[in-house]
Amino acid sequence: MSLYNFPDLLQVAKQRNFKAVGSFNLHCLEMLPAYFKAAKATNSPLMIQISTGTAEYLGYRLLVDSIRSLSESQQIPTCLHLDHCSDIESIKTAIDAGFSSVMYDGSHLDMADNIANTRKVIDIARPRNISVEAELGAIGGSEDGKSVAMEDIAFTTTEDAKRFVDETGVDMLAVSVGTVHGLYTGKAQIQHQRLADISEVTKTPLVLHGGTGVSDEDMRRAVAGGIDKVNVGTEMNVQWVGHCKETFEKGKVNDSVRKFLIPANDAVAAVLIEKIALFK
Repeated sequence: MSLYNFPDLLQVAKQRNFKAVGSFNLHCLEMLPAYFKAAKATNSPLMIQISTGTAEYLGYRLLVDSIRSLSESQQIPTCLHLDHCSDIESIKTAIDAGFSSVMYDGSHLDMADNIANTRKVIDIARPRNISVEAELGAIGGSEDGKSVAMEDIAFTTTEDAKRFVDETGVDMLAVSVGTVHGLYTGKAQIQHQRLADISEVTKTPLVLHGGTGVSDEDMRRAVAGGIDKVNVGTEMNVQWVGHCKETFEKGKVNDSVRKFLIPANDAVAAVLIEKIALFK
């Protein structure tokens, strides 16, 4: 089974009565079986996203080979996405390795440069049937070492979103509508009217970054109001690390390491199952 790009995966999701696709950050290979366990339990296609730091740590090709193998053996339609990458050379590396979707993050640039660089990535990716995500506006919080202070948050405007989509033809657009990267102790406040207006003028799949910290009610409303891809990362990491700390502290040095990891993976699978249920 080949890896799916985002538009093809979204079509599968819609056929299975999902309104949106969850895109879940993977931090290490030990977590990987939990993602497929959750997808199988929910009859959901699966989108796994990788930060550049994780890709460099594990190896681009190892990630592709591992995820493709599990996708085939579990018969789960899967998309492998490079998340939040501002380096076009790293995007090329991911594409050459076999990633099926990439994100060029030019949200820190002015509009003209963001458009120009996104178009460069699309020119590389589209002939190979690889989907491209871009970001417009500044989403607060921290993601893979990149931080935006709360006072520097810039919400996406309908005018900018329409211009960006018209001039790039991007496959999906991440928008700033009130969520925060890395938030797990508070609740985000989504600007639903802004989201609806952007969806109306762009007619393009929209992405909600900072999916952790969004209330269940807000999440359901967002996916009904134009969000087609929801990024979730922090909550799985917090659960995995928390359970590992507990099991490693209680374990013996000659215990099999899998005994330390199984409870953490079970907790991660539970998070995915809970989140996936919100996307229907």
